[in-house]
Amino acid sequence: MALALGITGVCLLAVLGLLPSGTTVSRAATQSTKANLVAAQVMNFLRSDVRLPPGQASKAQGSWANLSGHWAQLAFPDTLYFTNEVKQTGTVNPGSAPADAAFVANMKYLAPPTVTTSVCRITVAWPAAGAPVLANGDLDLTNVAGSVELFVTVNR
Repeated sequence: MALALGITGVCLLAVLGLLPSGTTVSRAATQSTKANLVAAQVMNFLRSDVRLPPGQASKAQGSWANLSGHWAQLAFPDTLYFTNEVKQTGTVNPGSAPADAAFVANMKYLAPPTVTTSVCRITVAWPAAGAPVLANGDLDLTNVAGSVELFVTVNR
């Protein structure tokens, strides 16, 4: 009887010893899933932007004319922040992460974009405070817990 209790106690201690690593893995998987949701949301933002009807592309001004918003004028990556509930917070390129930001998403069009199709690199990192924006507009990923990067083709 004492031997059975001893074996049970050792097994229980072994299982309890694995709990911290299990919660760490679970937390990392949850953050990675949320980061992928942020990336999918950004991809949908880009793909749902205005498209020119067939035959209207010739009326566009220059090769950057159909790219979204101020990026077309500045040719500088956009940065968006998202809460832990995967909702956008703050404005585009706010300068520093809003207090409620958990994720940061960076969108950079890769050259050379064309009038009809462009390739965009989307990088999502967490925590947002650990990924400052560098002078070239990219994210500094040296102090983040994790990041996700994907490339998207955006038809204009």
